[in-house]
Amino acid sequence: MPDSLMYQQDNFVVLETNEPEQFLTADELLDKLKLVLEKMRNQDLPIDLQKFESVDAQAKYLIDTSCELDLGPGKYLQWYAIRLEK
Repeated sequence: MPDSLMYQQDNFVVLETNEPEQFLTADELLDKLKLVLEKMRNQDLPIDLQKFESVDAQAKYLIDTSCELDLGPGKYLQWYAIRLEK
């Protein structure tokens, strides 16, 4: 039986264009994604995100289903779940 710790997503490492790597909690990542999504035009969002009415729902969907958001040519935002303790 798999250990439930394998599926916990409490902490993330975030990689962003021209920024050092950041370690964020799930809540901090959610806030960061919401800020980024608020700045994007709806037509620039991936098709699967356009179906959501709120930025909060879009951000939660991204955390649950993806590990990156296309921000345009030469820009990136990626996040990966990590475990900080053994």
